[in-house]
Amino acid sequence: MSLSMWYDLCLLTLLSVLFIYIFFTVRITNLHKVYFIFHFFIMLWPLCQFATHVVQDLEVQFFFVSLSFASSLMLASGWLLFTLFLAGNTKRLNRKSVGLLFTPALLVSICVMINPLHSFASPAADNYINRTYGPLFWITLIVLTGYFLSSLVVLLRTLRSPASSRSLKKQIRIVLWGICVLVAFAGTDVILNVVLQDFLPIIPGLTSLGMFITDLFFVFVITRYKVFDLVTIAHEDIINTIPHGILVLDEEESVIETNRALHLFVDIEVGDTFDIETLLSSVRTGDNLQHFIAQYKLRETDLSEIELFSEQRNLHFILQTSPIFDAKRIPLGHIFIFRDVTQERSLVQELNRQNELLHEQNRSLDRTRLDLSLANRRLEELALTDSLTHCYNRYYLTQRLSQELNATAEQRLPFSLILFDIDFFKTINDRYGHVAGDEVLYRTAQAVKQCIRSTDILARYGGEEFMLYLPYTNNKTAKKIAEQVRYAVESNMVHLEQLVEPISVTVSVGVLSIQDLHHVQIGENMKEYLNFLFSEVDKPLYRAKKNGRNRVELADMTPLPDWPFKQSAHNN
Repeated sequence: MSLSMWYDLCLLTLLSVLFIYIFFTVRITNLHKVYFIFHFFIMLWPLCQFATHVVQDLEVQFFFVSLSFASSLMLASGWLLFTLFLAGNTKRLNRKSVGLLFTPALLVSICVMINPLHSFASPAADNYINRTYGPLFWITLIVLTGYFLSSLVVLLRTLRSPASSRSLKKQIRIVLWGICVLVAFAGTDVILNVVLQDFLPIIPGLTSLGMFITDLFFVFVITRYKVFDLVTIAHEDIINTIPHGILVLDEEESVIETNRALHLFVDIEVGDTFDIETLLSSVRTGDNLQHFIAQYKLRETDLSEIELFSEQRNLHFILQTSPIFDAKRIPLGHIFIFRDVTQERSLVQELNRQNELLHEQNRSLDRTRLDLSLANRRLEELALTDSLTHCYNRYYLTQRLSQELNATAEQRLPFSLILFDIDFFKTINDRYGHVAGDEVLYRTAQAVKQCIRSTDILARYGGEEFMLYLPYTNNKTAKKIAEQVRYAVESNMVHLEQLVEPISVTVSVGVLSIQDLHHVQIGENMKEYLNFLFSEVDKPLYRAKKNGRNRVELADMTPLPDWPFKQSAHNN
């Protein structure tokens, strides 16, 4: 047995080991089955070469020789199919195209197996170990060359395509090295052992060695880059079912991965260059635009996001981005996530609109309450105010005194009452009419308001009579205020449109001062006590009128007479 026979057997064993290794170390998918078919045809070549040296029968030898070349044809066609899968061109494949792909290899294989007129190979020295080749052999080489050139074109196109990822390009380069090795060994085998066989000794096993080295390249690509990995395929299916748009960029901002949902947000394909500023300029952004761009360029923040609105697509979406680092924190690219929040924003806008309507209703209710409050206050003022003079009325004065006199008695504080009456008021009504009389009453009240303190209470007591309540005021201060009131009225000239000359009036004033209510226990007798005070202040007013009018008289309450219910108060 020759050395070349054991050489082919050794390569067959190594290929079998690789076959078993791949079978048990990778996840088996339909796509992996393509590789196993490809690997099977690689194993046929050294197997047939070994069998040719073992068997002695001439026909059996030719069977293994022809089978080895037929397997190489199927290997070439399987290799082309494998490269199509590797390049991601499986979408173009169907049963018809796959059948057309294998047709040339099948036809030539059948012709090789039949070997009509020894057009493929003839035995030399009564065996096919040493053989001569006919024209069908060269046709076989042409078909093989066509398959490998087609594979080479597919790989080079994929390598140059901007749509190919960096990882895929690395895989393509390794596979290209593998095919170059196979072509180099197979070409060397043809040149040395076929073309120059009459001049050089036979060098066996070159093609088998080339196939083995090429298969090592394929095994490296499959195990290192997980080509056709089930997990990778599952990941692609998962990201395509995610409702958010996903965009993956490399360090040169080229698109290397997208999912189906991305086209809802932006029109971009794998291989395009993504410009973040172009995207942001085409949509409406928030206030944090510059901060977002700065974080994106610095690549320091794990996650940055910004809310955008596309008027063209009528779409609200949140754009999130984070840098991609390797284990050494070297930046490799970016991942973008586009999350549609149009429905949420629509609900928020509707909620805001409803809230605004509710706020408007609340404001309307507040205005209504305010109007009611003002109306109630106005009604209260009307109930407590004299409509003619705009002073308080007698009812308000009585209520105010009823509230304060008990506290005044407990704290032993003084207070005073001033009662004044317009002199000869009936004459004014009779001479100028009641309209003029009303105007005199109003002007007189306004003149008095100008000369009293803010704490003093002016009330229309009845008719042309007015009363002043002076809290915390002793006799001396009360007399001074009374003189100010008398003088203010006397100095006030009332001009009427129907009269040429202004009207001047005077008042008669009576003053009552209570210095100490300590010994007076009013209790439930407030009404009787007030009537008592009103009658006492009326006395000096009567005396002022009797003594000539336009004057101030003080109540003569030394001693203050007992009032019917309790011990008398004392005047100071």
